[in-house]
Amino acid sequence: MTPGTEMLLIRHAPVAEPGRLAGRTDLAARIEPEAIAALAALLAAPRRIVTSPAARCVETARALFPGRAATTDPRLWEQDFGRYDGAPLESLPDIGALSAAALAAHRWEGGESFEDMAARVASALSGLPGGGPVAIVAHAGTVRAALAWAMGATAPALAFQVAPLSLTRLIRHPAGIAVGCVNRTAA
Repeated sequence: MTPGTEMLLIRHAPVAEPGRLAGRTDLAARIEPEAIAALAALLAAPRRIVTSPAARCVETARALFPGRAATTDPRLWEQDFGRYDGAPLESLPDIGALSAAALAAHRWEGGESFEDMAARVASALSGLPGGGPVAIVAHAGTVRAALAWAMGATAPALAFQVAPLSLTRLIRHPAGIAVGCVNRTAA
């Protein structure tokens, strides 16, 4: 990525079927025009739009940037939670006692760890061409992975809240990556 490139990381709109660990489960988004318009007012016009292949991300990008073409990148998918992907939240195992480092390293049965995810997201972001703002419509985990890339540390990034339809802004400079804002919402 070219130094000076601005990344507008946008978490997708809320899922239409809440209450499940979405991960790689491809759920539709609940698009609310007023919320989309409010977030769109915060965004610079992107030169390029990139999304996770998930329907909820593609639908959100179409609503935010009508008539604009977007590229999908499978490296921007949410974390793969393996056999728990798509499970009701109340049926998930309790892993709340893990330290941040242990949680980042925790590999879900048949899935991946946050550290695995952070490596693939860093690969996607570092390969983005420069030349203007790039809007990236993805998942909460993807945004946290981008923050891990910016900070150079995986575990602390898990502490960030990332609301649906929120903006996190990163700027790549010769000396590193600056964090412009995290979890900014229009509300």
